[in-house]
Amino acid sequence: MKRLNVAAIAIVGIFIGWLTLGGSAAVMHYTSSTEFCLSCHSMQIPYEEYQGSIHFSNAKGIRAECSNCHIPTDLMDYVITKFRATKDIYHEFVSGKIDNEDKYEDHRLAMAETVWEQMRQSDSATCRSCHEIGAMDTYEQTEEAAKMHEYGVANNQTCIDCHKGVAHFAPEPELDSEAFSNLMAYSESTDPNAEVVYAISPLSIGELGTINPTTKMLVINANGDERTIRVEGYQMRGAEQVLYINQGQRAIIASLTEQGQQAIAFGEYQADRYGNEWRTASLTGPINAPVLESQQPIWDYAEQLDTVYCSTCHAKIAAHHFTVNAWGPVAKGMGDRTDISALDLELLTKFFQYHAKDVAGH
Repeated sequence: MKRLNVAAIAIVGIFIGWLTLGGSAAVMHYTSSTEFCLSCHSMQIPYEEYQGSIHFSNAKGIRAECSNCHIPTDLMDYVITKFRATKDIYHEFVSGKIDNEDKYEDHRLAMAETVWEQMRQSDSATCRSCHEIGAMDTYEQTEEAAKMHEYGVANNQTCIDCHKGVAHFAPEPELDSEAFSNLMAYSESTDPNAEVVYAISPLSIGELGTINPTTKMLVINANGDERTIRVEGYQMRGAEQVLYINQGQRAIIASLTEQGQQAIAFGEYQADRYGNEWRTASLTGPINAPVLESQQPIWDYAEQLDTVYCSTCHAKIAAHHFTVNAWGPVAKGMGDRTDISALDLELLTKFFQYHAKDVAGH
């Protein structure tokens, strides 16, 4: 009888354990399915975005489900993620936090940043469950993609640093207009007798042309905002309508009218190693606009632009990663993908160019 009792207890225990563990596993598996995710009304917006992504439809016919990207396979991370997800049930049925499109957009950035941080902490483990850097055939990638993957590995970046909008729309970047107002406010403290000043925005230099933002200007004389200044740079033969920051470095600091081209003081042409001919050039004329004594407030503002318009989609790229000449088309190409203003893009581009790897000291 004792043996029968022990056997019965063991069988009951095994049965209960099977129900508990098996049932828990079944529940965990079911609540990880895309169908379960979509049972929440608030998930319709991200689902529609996902349907337009390469993770939903592609030439290989391979589909990544919600769980493939959002639920780690490591046991402890898996359990933590499932526990953390209980808040989604609360917001779906109690708070109604994102139960319509307007609310969803209001919280898009905060939700995205939460997921991005979780993926950084796991070194993008869910991405790496399918994608392995060592298995990539870089010859099948574009030259730009191959370079960025090499850069990411060298700088210890993780997948999500650059692929933030891979399955869902990235938050719309937007910088508060107050930031630019604060930049302009710095001009109020510019010393009227400052011998060197910098342009905040494009400035007319009389009828001679336009000075680009961030350009250094040597003050000849001043009367309030009215100043006579001199801009020094370089001209390239065949492109005399502009002044460049330096020989061989195509960062434009001023654009000249025909009258301005006639007013230039210049040196002798000298050929660079590529056969292009350059000469020193300076232009003196009047300006009447707010200016700064230092470029630093502009660089501080540009770093905010970098955070909002660049690192919303990918990790920040150090300014010294590219040369002056490379930054021009890179910044323009990226800027075309956002709604950044022309002035802000110019300030951001000049920040990169003035800190590029071929500028003295970098």
